[in-house]
Amino acid sequence: MKRKKKIVSTLMLTSIMGSMVVACSTPAAPAPAADTKAPAATAPAGAATTYPIKTDKTLTYWGELPGNLVGVKSTHADTPFFAEWQKKTGVPLKFTAPPTNQAKESLNVMLASGDLPDMIEYNFLNGFPGGPEKAIKDGYILKLNDLIDKNAPNLKKYLKEHPEIDKMVKTDNGSYYAFPFIRGDDLLMVYQGPIVRQDWLDELGIPLPQTIDDWTAMLKAFKEKKGATAPFTASSKPRVFNEFNSGHFMGAYGVTRDFYMEGGTIKFGPAEKGYKDWLALFHSWYEQGLLDKDIATVDAKAFDANIASGASGATVANTGGGIGKWQPLIEAKDPKAKLVAAPQPVLKKGDMPKFGQRELPYSFGGMVAVTANSKNAELAVKMLDYGYGEEGNKYFNFGQEGVSYNMVNGVPTYTDLLMKNPDKLAPAQTLSLYTRANYNGPYVQDKGYILQYLALQAQKDAIPIWAKTDMAKHQMPPVTPTPEESSEYAKIMTDVNTLVDEMTLKIILGAEPVDSYEKYVEKLKSVKLDRAIEIQKAALERYNKR
Repeated sequence: MKRKKKIVSTLMLTSIMGSMVVACSTPAAPAPAADTKAPAATAPAGAATTYPIKTDKTLTYWGELPGNLVGVKSTHADTPFFAEWQKKTGVPLKFTAPPTNQAKESLNVMLASGDLPDMIEYNFLNGFPGGPEKAIKDGYILKLNDLIDKNAPNLKKYLKEHPEIDKMVKTDNGSYYAFPFIRGDDLLMVYQGPIVRQDWLDELGIPLPQTIDDWTAMLKAFKEKKGATAPFTASSKPRVFNEFNSGHFMGAYGVTRDFYMEGGTIKFGPAEKGYKDWLALFHSWYEQGLLDKDIATVDAKAFDANIASGASGATVANTGGGIGKWQPLIEAKDPKAKLVAAPQPVLKKGDMPKFGQRELPYSFGGMVAVTANSKNAELAVKMLDYGYGEEGNKYFNFGQEGVSYNMVNGVPTYTDLLMKNPDKLAPAQTLSLYTRANYNGPYVQDKGYILQYLALQAQKDAIPIWAKTDMAKHQMPPVTPTPEESSEYAKIMTDVNTLVDEMTLKIILGAEPVDSYEKYVEKLKSVKLDRAIEIQKAALERYNKR
């Protein structure tokens, strides 16, 4: 096996560096998430692993330090969650983490060396050229079917009870390749959407905007009567309108920034006329001073400053990293200030929004694969199975009883350690110290976490408002190109996305007229967008046969 790695390592390194596939975050035959509840019980007695496992072996684990812990803890080993996880499973771990935001590059080097740990936490579905089947074929990770069948009764039971998720977490060939992160309830799949200053609306006598015309009128009022210098702002890193893949605002014109399903046909939003209509809208907003004049360069610091200072009164952001983060900041300046969620805008009042942010139950981050040269694969599988049983599910979502949660009327309830932040950290940071509830990992996420984590009523109210769309009808499922198709697809989409980003920025800022859109569509065809759609179509047909 090691010799095999050396044979492919140089090729693999070149392939990974040159062909990282752009992930489609808007998936098509969505799984019925209503059934995806957290596991109620451990697998049948006799088949189940008894934790803690008695072993004298130490396993090796490679993965990024959670973003919420960067600057708080330097290593996994220093984090209470990971320390206690080892105690509860009985399996000692030696952690290795790549530098922040350098996971891909570090993985390349590690794979090329052939010196692999027992487990790798990485997105092998969208972040690995050729996908998981290629990673298995090249001798990097294991096909886990037999190991799961014999040593992972909790995951096996969960997937048997949720066939729609089972379909998502394996390849077209039926290979299980990683222990997945699963969102266990509809409530966990929506977390992002439009946000506005409710106190400004109240002061100006303006109702919550429903249509695009409502939004235009509202932003004009914010500029003229509230002195907002950037009435609408948005994140521009790593790309302008970074959060708009799910169709924010452009959904009013029937498109997203990604692939989607329309009457059984796969379409790519920026190549459809509705994208031109959205570009025209945002260009007009820019010309009128309703859109942040610095929209091309808004980073996290500028984003926060826009909202906190009152320069902006509307945006698109998350419940936690948006409303939860900014509400205290604007209150510090004005005690009456209030951020609330607004529905996805439509052209005609009363219409159902077509698109909006919505994750699938199977979320690609946080998956953990077992490497092909691990001498302890069976033990690794038994350890990873912990997160899908009753005890492990409770630990991943709520942490350690008596420390991060107590049982109150039969419900795991976070303690003041998490909810009142005595350590003066942000709530997301404290939660990540003691649980894995607010970031992806090898477990089933429980809705009990989000019901407590969203402390503000405005956050709780946001989810059903943003969830009221037809997104589920149009999402692409987690399809995968074949290893042969993958390199071709990656090259095409690199060119396509470069053109779309260029077109979007130039037209909105007025560097090119709106009518130059047709020229860009021709360019998209010249870089073989139609072939990318063909590959997506073939992958969807294979997915539907799983």
